[in-house]
Amino acid sequence: MLYAEERKRRIMEYIREKSRASVPELTQFCNVSGSTIRRDLKELEEEKLLRRTHGGAISLQNVNFEPTFNEKEDKFQAEKKAIARKAMEFIEEEDTILLDSGTTTFQLVKELHAFSRLTVVTNSLVFAQELQDVPGIEVVIVGGNVRKETCALVGPIAESTLSMIRVDKAFIATNGIEVEGGLTTPNLVEAATKRKMIEMSKQVILLADHSKAEKTTFAKFAEIDKIDKCIMDAYTPKSFVKKLEEAGVDVYLADV
Repeated sequence: MLYAEERKRRIMEYIREKSRASVPELTQFCNVSGSTIRRDLKELEEEKLLRRTHGGAISLQNVNFEPTFNEKEDKFQAEKKAIARKAMEFIEEEDTILLDSGTTTFQLVKELHAFSRLTVVTNSLVFAQELQDVPGIEVVIVGGNVRKETCALVGPIAESTLSMIRVDKAFIATNGIEVEGGLTTPNLVEAATKRKMIEMSKQVILLADHSKAEKTTFAKFAEIDKIDKCIMDAYTPKSFVKKLEEAGVDVYLADV
């Protein structure tokens, strides 16, 4: 029996692949009742992930679709908070860390108040504002063009700033992660900035909830071998975790 969030993830994958699906198709695919599928479709429509039709649903998304920061922030909150708590185990006092803009990395930002000597480099306006008054945390914000969808500073200026620094650890966000396809995001410019972040970091730690597993979006920013550690939540399929580990990635699952 699948958990509700895992079932909805599978429904979205099915509909993205087929472009549309009927309730009977999804009932058989997920091995649950029609009423359960209809409830899931209603909730997914409320999250603006699909549109219900008479007897089924159609996909609203394509590979370069990206919800805004605010739209993503409320999704999988328990999972993202658990991932952030797990990520705290890999940060030490006096570290210099880089935080990529994202709703999972934002949960990590909220945990950083526990430190008294830390340097945080970020391309997120939201993160900088969150940390600006925290004693003992020095905030370095990269310049660049503001992407309104993600509140991230990206582009040539951001990349130029990043090329002048080195950090101990980078905590990177992604919209999709596949072993063969690597790490992807919907925007080419943001992908280039993420690529530079990885290049300037001694250790790269990916933070991704289970909904990003086996998902591909428009712009690739890294092969899987660029990741040292990957922190996901415990709802991540075991088969996917095994694939990551076989590819040489150290995977840590956060209990939700």
